[in-house]
This record gives sequence, C-alpha cells and structure tokens, in this order.
Amino acid sequence: MSSNLGTLDRVIRVILGVVAAVASYLVGPATAGGAVAAVVAVILLATAIVGFCPLYAVIGLRTNAARHR
Repeated sequence: MSSNLGTLDRVIRVILGVVAAVASYLVGPATAGGAVAAVVAVILLATAIVGFCPLYAVIGLRTNAARHR
C-alpha cells in the first residue's frame, strides 16, 4: 500500500474531517445525521493520516505528483 494522496489533498481532508467532527458533536452523535458526520470524519482523518485512499486506488487516481513516476 503506497501513498496516493498529495499534501494539499491531505490538508483538505484534515480540515473537512475536523469540520465533520464538529458538526457531529453539534448535531449530536446519537442522531442519524451526527452518526453519519462522525463516520465521514473518521474516514477523512484516517485517510489523511495514512496518506492512502482506497477509492483513489480503485479508480487509479494519485494526487502525489512527486511519487507518480
């Protein structure tokens, strides 16, 4: 499993993950909307930390141009 996320992609995922986590907290994690936001937050933050997106791998997309060779 090699990295397929570039720096900008990872930063955007962290920002959106934090926004989703805050939204989950504000809506209430016990509600359906809060649970969905929490799952989205976990997925975004996990892929940003690991640097690998399984969906990108399936469709053949890479945003880390330096390692694209």
